[in-house]
Amino acid sequence: MKTKQALAALSALAQPHRLAVHRWLVERAPDGAFAGEIAEHLDLPTTTLSFHLKALLQAGLVEAEPSGRHIRYRADLDAVQGLVAYLTENCCGGDASRCAPRKKSA
Repeated sequence: MKTKQALAALSALAQPHRLAVHRWLVERAPDGAFAGEIAEHLDLPTTTLSFHLKALLQAGLVEAEPSGRHIRYRADLDAVQGLVAYLTENCCGGDASRCAPRKKSA
């Protein structure tokens, strides 16, 4: 993933409703959900949801697949993995053994 793509993804996820939509779609991977299901589960008006889905689509975090008269939305897991890889690319100077979470003292 390139910096421009990472910035677009992070920008799209930096909004509470979009983050909630994306997380909910990740939970339902690989099946995804129709817009009505997403709106109902997250208690969002469909017009609001459409706005947020468009932003997630433009950022490459969500895919849309026509299914009859409806559209099924899915989280693009390759994009998610690409973003995580981008964020951790230089983690611990390339020494993965140093990247283990630190234990917090009591």
